[in-house]
Amino acid sequence: MIRNIVTLYCLLVSCFTILGQKEISLEAIWGGAFRAERLGEIKHLNNGEEFCVLQYSRRKNETKIVAKKYRDENEERLILSAMDIPEMDYFETYEFNADESKVLLGVNQKPQYRYSASAEFYVHDFKTKKNIQLSTDRVFNPTFSPDGKNIAYSVNNNIAITNLLTQKTTQVTVDGEKNSIINGMSDWVYEEEFELVRAFEWNSKSTHLAYLKFDESEVKEFSMTMYGAANYPFQSSFKYPKAGELNSEVTLHVFSLNNKSTTKVDLLTDKTDYIPRIKWTKYPDLLCVQVMNRKQNKLEFNYVSSKGKLIKPFYTETDKAYVEISDDLIFLKNNSFIKSNETSGFRHLYHYTKDGKVINQITKGNWEVTDFYGVHNRVLYYQSTEAKTTERHIYSINLDGTNKKCLTQKGGTHTADFNTTYSLFIDQHSSIDTALNYTVKEVVTTDIVNALVTNKLIEKKYESYNPSKKRIKTITINGETLNMWMVKPKNFVATKKYPVLLYQYAGPGSQMVANKWNGYNDYWHQLLAQKGYIVACVDGRGTGLKGSDFKKQTQHQLGKLEAEDQIAFAKELGNLPFVDKTRIGIWGWSYGGFNALNSILKGKGVFKTAIAVAPVTHWKFYDTIYTERFLGTPQNNAEGYDENSPLSFASNLEGNVLLVHGTADDNVHFQNTLAMVDAFTKANKQFDLAVYTDKNHGIYGGVTRLQLYTKMTNYILEKL
Repeated sequence: MIRNIVTLYCLLVSCFTILGQKEISLEAIWGGAFRAERLGEIKHLNNGEEFCVLQYSRRKNETKIVAKKYRDENEERLILSAMDIPEMDYFETYEFNADESKVLLGVNQKPQYRYSASAEFYVHDFKTKKNIQLSTDRVFNPTFSPDGKNIAYSVNNNIAITNLLTQKTTQVTVDGEKNSIINGMSDWVYEEEFELVRAFEWNSKSTHLAYLKFDESEVKEFSMTMYGAANYPFQSSFKYPKAGELNSEVTLHVFSLNNKSTTKVDLLTDKTDYIPRIKWTKYPDLLCVQVMNRKQNKLEFNYVSSKGKLIKPFYTETDKAYVEISDDLIFLKNNSFIKSNETSGFRHLYHYTKDGKVINQITKGNWEVTDFYGVHNRVLYYQSTEAKTTERHIYSINLDGTNKKCLTQKGGTHTADFNTTYSLFIDQHSSIDTALNYTVKEVVTTDIVNALVTNKLIEKKYESYNPSKKRIKTITINGETLNMWMVKPKNFVATKKYPVLLYQYAGPGSQMVANKWNGYNDYWHQLLAQKGYIVACVDGRGTGLKGSDFKKQTQHQLGKLEAEDQIAFAKELGNLPFVDKTRIGIWGWSYGGFNALNSILKGKGVFKTAIAVAPVTHWKFYDTIYTERFLGTPQNNAEGYDENSPLSFASNLEGNVLLVHGTADDNVHFQNTLAMVDAFTKANKQFDLAVYTDKNHGIYGGVTRLQLYTKMTNYILEKL
């Protein structure tokens, strides 16, 4: 009897120990325990049978480019190793020229803003084995000419072209100056909001280079105090146009490589207009230039000759709210073109003549085209939400709109990367239950011919923690059917009352409810579920992928409907028998931080606790392009700015608020949180504040994220 009791006791201790070891920890999350393997940037080779990836061996301290067979993951060949290049110890980026006779290698990358980065660049010639350094200065956006003889790049706010045969460099511009003139690169706001980084383009014959010049001399300067380890802090200053203020004046220029001359193009536009895209057509002497008005409700496409002469506008999009900029414009051999728009109420693909007349609408339905991969032999390849708004699948369709075919079968989120002949594609797939995986599929049969990455070990490791299932559902709130998900504690008991934490972003066109594998926040939400919290999320009005009308109903009133939906969602959950409606919290980052503040302040008494990370607190503090797209200018829509700013409702605070911000946030400035601090102080409201020295909008580096999420976890455990 005693022996049996001892045995039972040992078994119980063992079980409790195992259970204790299976609790998800912040150290595991931010230490990389759940980090999935990725292929990285893929380069498809011209032969249609191989693709390249960059590999780094820690054991050998070697970087190399390796070509792999689509159909045989075990068969690979070495393209180039850093050990074969005396000038470089390693490289971080690579890009082949058109005939793959040369490769451009980048090292010592230094990020500038969200997408841009400078580096030291070398060109390796596979035939001669020689290496050419482009410049002794740091270089941005080096790009081969189509014939592979030249490389254009930005350096010190100017454009230069290096001839790879003679190694002579031609200076295209010489007037570049920090915080004044930028040639061939975009300014801060174009990069952040139009995602335009390289602002120059080669024509197909390599004879002309079109580029944009940004004159930001009249744009107001924003300064951030950088503290670092020095005794005296210093100022980091850059041009940042806030809503209603002056933008850079942007002009278009065409450089002729043959006669070394530049022509400024007179687009007959207002200097406040935007030029978000330039692209050469299939005709080497014809450039397409997109021009948008400051209200962003009219987008005009213009033809410009290689001699710099404006020929004519040939296509115009208008919208009562705004027109979105995309990169899905493709010209065909006869200069007819394919692009998407929302004129049907949903984003779909259309075929136009070279003069901008509709030939046919290619895709149709109450669903959205979310990516356009290209066209080959009059067949288009694209990604859409046709199956479900919470999923993405890959399709092919004929140019005339016939013979549509779904190329992916498994539920979840698929993205495609096609080979050069469009006979195969790498399918990157995940779902709530399936970790990120890469497979090679036949386009014609849709059969899987090779499994490149499965991440089954991550799946098994995650499942060993016995996580709660995330359930995607719909809920009707404020007259709309909305997508939501919920994660309950694993040992959920329907008769108990649980606290709830809402997670949201809520920005225009965004989506947080999607059938895909976990991100870092999902693991953190599981940690909270293990500690007895329900975590839930809803995509409210103004979010994306449910049509133009649904997305654009927040126009001119950002923060109003979004907060109303989170408040209504919290009330709906509070009515459930297993929810403690006195313990509902909300959190979010950036736009989500803005909406978390609005929700707790406008939903007086609904939320007990809110965490706002890097929040916008008044849109007058944010940039022109994003803010004015949805709100207009503060001068023309003062009510829209003020009535939905958390600063206007600081006196409503009931409950707990944690404000989090990095002092070097170049995107949502620390100024936003300081203004909220001031508003709470003047209203005599207590709040909590976490400041991260010299950290940007992402608040990361070293153990910063671990410290931040520890703080947020403790705050929730204490305050919710």
